[in-house]
Amino acid sequence: MSGQQPAAQRRRTAALCAALAATAVLTGCGKGDGERTTAKGGEGSPSPTASASPSPSASPSPSTGALPDAYDFTPDPERVPKTAERARELTRNAALEPADWTPGMVRHDPYEVAGSRPLLPDSCTWTRTPLPDGMLDSYTRRIDLPAKDGKGRVQGSLTVTVHRTEALADREMKDTVQESFRCPVQQLGGGQRLDGLMSMHLDPKDVKNADATLFESGKYTGPGSGGPQPYVWTKSRIGSVTTAVSVKGAKGHTVSDLIRLAAEAGAKLLYRVELELK
Repeated sequence: MSGQQPAAQRRRTAALCAALAATAVLTGCGKGDGERTTAKGGEGSPSPTASASPSPSASPSPSTGALPDAYDFTPDPERVPKTAERARELTRNAALEPADWTPGMVRHDPYEVAGSRPLLPDSCTWTRTPLPDGMLDSYTRRIDLPAKDGKGRVQGSLTVTVHRTEALADREMKDTVQESFRCPVQQLGGGQRLDGLMSMHLDPKDVKNADATLFESGKYTGPGSGGPQPYVWTKSRIGSVTTAVSVKGAKGHTVSDLIRLAAEAGAKLLYRVELELK
């Protein structure tokens, strides 16, 4: 890793956090229960007082440099995975350990899921299936922020997936947005559920560290959650590689807290994917 990595990660985190925060306002993420706006059907409208802005520390500064005008990274064709073996190398190298995400985070149990992919069938209950022919590898790590100072345990997950072609990766991104419309209530198993889900692509001009990024928000309910909690999820693509970060909220954590966690992990994952592809 180069000595410029911390500054580069700060710039990428700032860009993604700002974009996710703006999207959160549009989707109503961060409002109280019953005040959520919708991204479809024209129902509701963003409140002029709603705010999910990132903290001042997420803004660019002279020490981190200006944000790029547009994303212009081109993967080296020789580094793009063409075999399952190379794809597994990339997904493991790109994935974060708990301390890489944020100091104090810990491994979830189970920690790793490999060699399969999540699938949302018509039952709207998530399941895992073998990798289809279009995927070379998909690797997930689950990482939590422990309960502390009266706040509950936040559950996070990171997934890196390598597709055989850029077109297939792009197709996955487009299909993902439709899942929240097809299944606004989703069962995760083990008594866990997501509801009120809305998903949308970020405006390309706001995406500074990937070819495309989408954002999803809703409510999470599960054992020990203490009732519905905020949920955020973001997915990005660089060439034929996609990255995804989900964060399930807990008591005492705001939507802005979750957005910052998701943006931080997302930026670091994308930076590592670039290193693998350059």
